[in-house]
Amino acid sequence: MEYLKQAAPRPAGEAEARARSVAGIIQSIRDRGDEALIEYNTKFDGSSRTALRVTREEIDRACARMTRQELDDLRRAADHIRSFALAQKGCLTELSGFSTIPGAELGHRVIPVDSCGCYVPGGSYPLFSTALMLIIPARAAGVKRIAACAPAVKGTSSIHYKTLAAMDLAGADEIYTVGGAQAIAALAWGTEQIQPVDVIVGPGNQYVAEAKRQCFGQVGIDFFAGPSEVLAIADSSADPRILAADMLAQSEHDPMAKGILITTSRSLGEAVLQAAQEQLSALSTADIARASWDTFGEVILADSLDEAADLANQIAPEHLEVILQDESILPRLVNFGSLFIGQETGEVFGDYASGTNHTLPTVRAARYTGGVWVGTFLKVCTWQRCQSAAMREIAPLAARMAHGEGLEAHARAAELRLELL
Repeated sequence: MEYLKQAAPRPAGEAEARARSVAGIIQSIRDRGDEALIEYNTKFDGSSRTALRVTREEIDRACARMTRQELDDLRRAADHIRSFALAQKGCLTELSGFSTIPGAELGHRVIPVDSCGCYVPGGSYPLFSTALMLIIPARAAGVKRIAACAPAVKGTSSIHYKTLAAMDLAGADEIYTVGGAQAIAALAWGTEQIQPVDVIVGPGNQYVAEAKRQCFGQVGIDFFAGPSEVLAIADSSADPRILAADMLAQSEHDPMAKGILITTSRSLGEAVLQAAQEQLSALSTADIARASWDTFGEVILADSLDEAADLANQIAPEHLEVILQDESILPRLVNFGSLFIGQETGEVFGDYASGTNHTLPTVRAARYTGGVWVGTFLKVCTWQRCQSAAMREIAPLAARMAHGEGLEAHARAAELRLELL
């Protein structure tokens, strides 16, 4: 293995100070509710809004600003996302009638959570596609109450009109103009205007991620999201211009984003480095993309495709592209948020419109979880029913095991059934 371009280590940052700051925000929301929420909205976003829930009139005005093409595009992307979410839900079937012994019936139910909060970040761009990616799977799962929130555009009191239109089209029941750690706290603990939810999903900055970490337990969460990532495994058959474009597509998200190419072809790696610099010179988002690519971009020359696969599994990227003539390593690739196979399969397609979800695990979380999907909003809950014959077979077994653990009340609960029933 050889680095043709090696990334700088990501700085640890001021995690402790950030954690204390977020803890203070959460406590303020718990103690003072809307009063604190409105203060933070003003402090961080310059919003003077006091009624946080977006009205139907505001939504209609936002939709009226959209062009016909923009609305058609949203609807088409939404249809793809919805179709895939429903197909995934169809894989989660309920189980009944399973028996371990005669007279015992076991099963499970697939039950949607009652409510969820979908956090759509603002920041540098109006990420309206994220509204589709969060709200549509929740609706497909059957969640009864979907609350969505996003920060106001800086210096205004309104969510970006494209984001607002997407939230409504996706099927949000409630939309609130609030962002940052304070939004996560409000969704988790509730305020006078915002009722608490059961699950919170969605990406955000480091303060949003820290707030989700601290609120986990009070609510469920999807995962702790970090800066965006893409890793491509490619051989000499790949077009370096396409690979460079895919690297920069992630780099423009955030100065901390990371693009990685692993290749067995030195000439391809060198060509991608050159193409990236050429494309940066013509990119309107070059300030962010260059900061990210120059600092955290990486090009690795692997000795073999097997080594490339091992490296990819160690890195466990958010997005994994495979552009190879020989795709035999595909079964070996097991740690990724979403996989894009072949040069025609742009990672950007998954970002917007192919149908898979773009809210994916980062910073190696793909080792233990996938991305947001319809199952994020579903609980698989077991049940059982025993008739007399089954009870008489299981009760002595359970009682002996309980005695073995020293849990006498457990044992007695089994033995009493034998005595009384």
